[in-house]
Amino acid sequence: MPRTIIENIVIQKYKDETFFTFCKYTTIRFFEIVYIEKGNGTIKINGKTVLFSANSIFVFIPDDIYIIQAEAGTTVTAIKFLKSFFRNTSSQNEMLPVNDWFRKIEGILNSESHELREMQFENTNDKTHLVSLVNMVTTEYLNKQSNDIFIIQNSLSVILHLIARNIQYINVENIKEVKYSKIQQIINYIHSNIYNAELLSAKSLADEFHMADNYISEYFKKHTDVSLKKYIINYKLKLVETRLKYTDLQYSEIAIELGFTDSSHLNKTFQTYKGTSLSAFRAALA
Repeated sequence: MPRTIIENIVIQKYKDETFFTFCKYTTIRFFEIVYIEKGNGTIKINGKTVLFSANSIFVFIPDDIYIIQAEAGTTVTAIKFLKSFFRNTSSQNEMLPVNDWFRKIEGILNSESHELREMQFENTNDKTHLVSLVNMVTTEYLNKQSNDIFIIQNSLSVILHLIARNIQYINVENIKEVKYSKIQQIINYIHSNIYNAELLSAKSLADEFHMADNYISEYFKKHTDVSLKKYIINYKLKLVETRLKYTDLQYSEIAIELGFTDSSHLNKTFQTYKGTSLSAFRAALA
């Protein structure tokens, strides 16, 4: 049976099985990592079927429904962050880096082009490290006698970091170049540094990508059909939406975190771009 050692996180391991009860936590799951150590078969994800094999890693986001259909004995580890994990964070989770963890996965949560389910890695070392960490945190979590919260906490943090840096998304529909082009690198850089306004000025971006100060905005608009400034604001507002949907953060807290002057400034910007107020958006989620 799964045990909740860290509030609202569940880790399960199944060895050499062909039937799984993963969907038990579907309605309350926020984010989930599934590591298939051994076995093969198919996974039906939101009505679509994909193949899986040994040493595969899948990620799932809220509202995903999936069923594993194994063709032989399959060994699987599932790490589930429940939706309640990022709510009421001032109680049991106050000593955990909850907000930092949320930042690591938020780019995945609000991506409009989230089609990749099986993790792809830019280098084999990252996958090796991730698998080792999954095995270590699972061993600690399931050990009733000597589980170590420090190891669990830090392992989970690194796991989420590895996932975040290996899944790159394009949030602009009209990108005209390939995945690893300079424009994609600029977008990835913006996403990675969205909390540091100084790094996102036209001058800083131009320096980072060895372009003229007065050219980078023109270059960005040419390849994305949206201005650099507007893209940054739109991405910030997507992060605002994610916080309104999945956390209990106050408007003032969200405003400070994302670089708005105050909650009034945030609300005015949100209403201008989204056509609704912060309170109306959150109320519609209830």
